Amino acid sequence: MLQRGEELSLKILDSAFEGKSVARHGELVVFVEGGVPGDVATVRILKSKKNFAEAKVVKIETPSPLRVDPRCMYFGVCGGCKWQHVDYAAQLRFKQQHVVDAFERIGRFTNPAVIPILGSDECFFYRGKMEYSFAEQQWIWDGMPENPSTVPVFLGLHVPQRYDKVLDIRECLLQSDGSNKILNFTRAYARRTGQTVYNSDTESGYLRFLVIREGKRTNEVMVNLVTSSDDPETMQKYSAALLEECPFVTTVVNTINTRKAQIAFGETERVYHGTGIIHDMIGTYRFDISAGSFFQTNTVQAEKLYTAVKEFGAFKPADIVYDLYSGTGSIGIFLSGSVQSVIGIESVESAIRDAERNAQENGVTNCTFILGDLKDRLTKDKEWMTRSPKPDVMVIDPPRSGMHPKVVEEIAAIAPERIVYVSCNPATQARDAQLLCAERYTLEKLQPVDMFPHTFHIENVALFMRK
Repeated sequence: MLQRGEELSLKILDSAFEGKSVARHGELVVFVEGGVPGDVATVRILKSKKNFAEAKVVKIETPSPLRVDPRCMYFGVCGGCKWQHVDYAAQLRFKQQHVVDAFERIGRFTNPAVIPILGSDECFFYRGKMEYSFAEQQWIWDGMPENPSTVPVFLGLHVPQRYDKVLDIRECLLQSDGSNKILNFTRAYARRTGQTVYNSDTESGYLRFLVIREGKRTNEVMVNLVTSSDDPETMQKYSAALLEECPFVTTVVNTINTRKAQIAFGETERVYHGTGIIHDMIGTYRFDISAGSFFQTNTVQAEKLYTAVKEFGAFKPADIVYDLYSGTGSIGIFLSGSVQSVIGIESVESAIRDAERNAQENGVTNCTFILGDLKDRLTKDKEWMTRSPKPDVMVIDPPRSGMHPKVVEEIAAIAPERIVYVSCNPATQARDAQLLCAERYTLEKLQPVDMFPHTFHIENVALFMRK
């Protein structure tokens, strides 16, 4: 059995879930952090069990032909882009194979029909939202810039598994150059004006988070400063200085979170410039994005995802569609012009309000949104179903945890002709697919979509047909 801290030379054989790679030591599987298939590397054992071990690369002996030089200076320290050292075409192959593996190993499907993955046209600067944390201490790392600030205000991203210190980011390649300008101005302004950082232990200090949202197709920009208290004078001065330095900002919001929980949401929002809302487009539809609302992080790829949903569903003008886990209504609204009606069900009240507003502002009149937990809305609390025809198609887009077994049972009982299942977690999607197909459906085809280049995350669309 391998020992923790032991070092050995291994050939990296394949990619694995969550950004790791796979090697073997005899019959033992070793999951390796930082490896690329084709590498020969010296690795250090971090954990050793009877059936597997975990390790990290400490030295590349022979680099894989799939290995590339990462563009970001923080790669390997920041946990955001675990695959930036992997050629993008190889990333896409790995992601598609992860979908196949999930459906074969977890769902027990033989040779599932997978359409080639839809890659991203932009591998950098594709995110519409970035959330940065303030901290009194920064993460110290090899290669960091010299002469760190003596002012206890740092702004950036948390390193993996560490929430007490922040990697003080000067440039992130995920959102835009304008976003980086806002980030660096805000840090410098906070230091120059003597602002304090919130400390959850002492429950004192002011600054908590900086959230930047961009409409990639409208060029609208929101700056949302999350603070622990309401201080209009400080916010007015910050807003004025920010707009002088970054005149492209279209709205400035202050979210006030007085609770101890370190989250970028709060009880109150105050607008200091603009309307407090930006917009973005998916297809021909325009969506409001407020400080606290959910919206697709990569809108260009979201359009490809929604187009795949539309193609899989083969929607007809007379179709009744149930949109389960409907969120802010973006999928239902995108489909609305192709069907008779859409009924969305969502458990978050603010998302229902956003969905209704988005439908109204797009002139969509055939979408209805219902508040409630699906487990209840499809079982005991389903009076609403007596007022609407049975669905021809169900579109399902659950959270990473997938669907509750009772929800799967009720979907099978309602028995729409077609089910289009969108997932950000192929493992739970494959589990649910097995349950659906054990009842009365067949899995027809799968369409992976890469929403987040340089990460291991993958979206997948599955089509089920009633037997």
